[in-house]
Amino acid sequence: MHPVILAIESSCDETSASVIAHGKVINNVIASQTVHHKYGGVVPELASRAHQRHILEVVKESIDSAGMEPANLSAIAFTRGPGLMGSLLVGVSFAKGMALALGIPLIEVNHMEAHVLAHFIADPKPTFPFLCLTVSGGHTQLVKVRDYLDMEVIGETQDDAVGEAFDKAAKIMGLPYPGGPLIDQFAQQGNSKAFSFPNTAMPGLNFSFSGIKTAFLYFIRDQLAEDLSFVEKNRNDICASFQAQLISMLMQKLRRAANETGIKQIAIAGGVAANSGLREAIRAASVKHRWEVYIPDFQYCTDNAAMIAMAAHYKFLQDKFAMQDIAPLANLPIGV
Repeated sequence: MHPVILAIESSCDETSASVIAHGKVINNVIASQTVHHKYGGVVPELASRAHQRHILEVVKESIDSAGMEPANLSAIAFTRGPGLMGSLLVGVSFAKGMALALGIPLIEVNHMEAHVLAHFIADPKPTFPFLCLTVSGGHTQLVKVRDYLDMEVIGETQDDAVGEAFDKAAKIMGLPYPGGPLIDQFAQQGNSKAFSFPNTAMPGLNFSFSGIKTAFLYFIRDQLAEDLSFVEKNRNDICASFQAQLISMLMQKLRRAANETGIKQIAIAGGVAANSGLREAIRAASVKHRWEVYIPDFQYCTDNAAMIAMAAHYKFLQDKFAMQDIAPLANLPIGV
């Protein structure tokens, strides 16, 4: 059977819907939330309310632009977790209600597994096994991918995610939210060796970014005590130096994972995969270490329903459906 699936993503502050037919993503409709900008970060209650406002129009646009009717759908997929509980609840509830009304099955999708499977939306696509460095505002993981639905986390952050480190550093510097992309933008004009930040490495393949966040806070505090215009005068160099150290920490673990597993196919996924410095570091490493590197299009790096749809497609083919009484999970590890 060649399924037609509607997928819904609502894990954080993007309301998104996508239709996938016969394994091909037809569209990827996203409604972003600007309400959080003035607060310097995502406010969970405001996020869930915005999802409630957007979800019907986003789903309707996705179905209409695909040239479909609800009766054409084979299943409804949704992000079960991880994510913000209130945001997840909006998507789960809508999906359950729609599936029940249409008499079609539900498919639950792990948000982090979907980031990995975003690599199968468009060519070129990796073959198995491959390593995926999944980097976002909430997660930093090294995943060994044996098959579409067979993944193992072999390394992950023990505290903060790398995306959190980017955003927190931006906030400390007085940059508007979301600050991670702005750091990348300023870094392209700066000297990455201008300032030094610590490598807060963990044993094995695990990551830690809380230490470098604290070091950055103290660095800016101490410099401003001597010169109130320090950040303004050195913004590009600060961003370049901080970003370079974060990327170095990521690449150190990725190289180690590749060496230990012997896997030469390397992928990156998640919102931070859109960072130009990380993309360039991955490409440089691919030449040096003879890796085959896979990086999704920008629209599939950030939170989106197309990746949920792709994951749902493979779950449908294996008859992996969810029950109507299923509930969202804020913390949902890969493999569960």
